[in-house]
Amino acid sequence: MSSSFPSILILYVCMLLLFVHVEPKKNETVFKPVKELKKLKRIRDHLNKINKPSIKTIQSPDGDLIDCVFSHLQPAFDHPKLKGHKPMEPPLERPRGHNSSDETIHAFQLWAESTGFCPEGTVPIRRTTETDVLRASSLKRFGRKIIRRVRHDTTSGGHEHAVAFMNGDKYYGAKASINVWTPAVSDQYEFSLSQLWVISGSFGNDLNTVEAGWQVSPELYGDGYPRFFTYWTSDAYQSTGCYNLLCSGFVQTNNKIAIGAAISPRSSYKGKQFDISIMIWKDPKHGHWWLEFGSGLLVGYWPSFLFSHLQRHASMIQFGGEIVNTRSKGYHTTTQMGSGHFAEEGFGKASYFRNLKVVGWDNNLLPLTNLHLLADHTNCYDIKSAKNNVWGDYFYYGGPGRNGRCE
Repeated sequence: MSSSFPSILILYVCMLLLFVHVEPKKNETVFKPVKELKKLKRIRDHLNKINKPSIKTIQSPDGDLIDCVFSHLQPAFDHPKLKGHKPMEPPLERPRGHNSSDETIHAFQLWAESTGFCPEGTVPIRRTTETDVLRASSLKRFGRKIIRRVRHDTTSGGHEHAVAFMNGDKYYGAKASINVWTPAVSDQYEFSLSQLWVISGSFGNDLNTVEAGWQVSPELYGDGYPRFFTYWTSDAYQSTGCYNLLCSGFVQTNNKIAIGAAISPRSSYKGKQFDISIMIWKDPKHGHWWLEFGSGLLVGYWPSFLFSHLQRHASMIQFGGEIVNTRSKGYHTTTQMGSGHFAEEGFGKASYFRNLKVVGWDNNLLPLTNLHLLADHTNCYDIKSAKNNVWGDYFYYGGPGRNGRCE
């Protein structure tokens, strides 16, 4: 009897401990899990909104999932002014002087190399995952650029540029072939891109832009691949617009191009060079801004009602590279722009834009006039332009970031 008493006592104490109420520290064991659950619910609700039902899903070799979504169900038609609408038919006439025969060396997209395209009547959309959203500092920030200026005091917000631009006239579009590389990006919250900008409005809160090109963005995509991207804003990147199809706005019409998907093949140092052709122009009949990728592939359009100033025309065209330098103190970032090599190294080593043109009021593609060059930190990234009979107006640009002259 006495030998079993200690065992009974121990069992009794253990049972008491199971029912002891330990008061949690405030905001530590009760409120934090609830807060996290609410955050995950907001993320999942957002994903349910932007990831539309698909009739087919394609697994890309790089891990992306490409959903084939009926074109009238894409995110654009969540916009109040597009409810119940369908994508418009492509414009009957492209800008005159546009010749896609010079796009003999071009890069395409990785997801379609082995499995083909989405069926007619659908558009390919890169599926956004919970992991994608969690990489952003907040759900509000996800899919958006941080507030910055496009030019003049361009280093605000850590953004640095090497660009060619034209202003002081009325522009109705632009075209360029952009060399594709895989620049190294040294921080998750930095990026490196090469693009063209179609801009209107002041550099205050009413700035309008439509943008397209390629970018390497670990935060947005979770890897270091160069990806075809678009962007738009009507209020200087404050609350309107987004990358790709991550909000309502851009209307995709093409079943062969996935915005946000990796571009393949890519250029190599002293090796083969690949580029993509981008053209943005304003349809004279309906006023929408159309986007063409590669040799004659119309990707879709930005409806004119998204904008204030761009409902009429653009006042600036800009071509070139941009990086984000998050190192506000200490050494400059080693994030590369373009190929990661300076402009003077030339073909096969430095990155280039070629066949630069603008669209005039009469829907004609025109050579450039009054071209300006701007590099924020020439010891880090630079730009040099030239002209010949084969490439027309062109320039080399880029750089390695931190080096012996850039610290």
